[in-house]
Amino acid sequence: MELEDLKSLIEFLKETDITELRIERDNSKVRIKRGQVVSSPEVPAPKPAVVQAPVAEEAEEQAEKLHTVASPIVGTFYRSPTPEAPPFVNVGLAVTRGQVLCIIEAMKLMNEIESEVDGVIARVLVENGQAVEYGEPLFQIEPA
Repeated sequence: MELEDLKSLIEFLKETDITELRIERDNSKVRIKRGQVVSSPEVPAPKPAVVQAPVAEEAEEQAEKLHTVASPIVGTFYRSPTPEAPPFVNVGLAVTRGQVLCIIEAMKLMNEIESEVDGVIARVLVENGQAVEYGEPLFQIEPA
């Protein structure tokens, strides 16, 4: 099947309700699959919380002491090497520089994300299976 044929087929499918199409000819196979477009319901903006100044200052000071591990790539965040395995790290666990914290899958490649410092995991900021962006905070570590 030629590229132009594929392009016109894709354009045609955009105008239909078909979500998957498979074509097999001679030695070539083509599978086209579309996801459903789902509109998300509007969620009201959260109201800002009123925090007393001393508590806010203390939280800021504590956050400044923590080392943030950010995602170096866009992908899917996984806390463990397999769905059945325990997480690489949990809150309160001591970690060393170079220790694997998580995996980020990008384009079917599993990328191990390692700790940049020795310390203790203070926060896990992302849910397992969640899509992450470049630079998005993943963990906060209290340096040793």
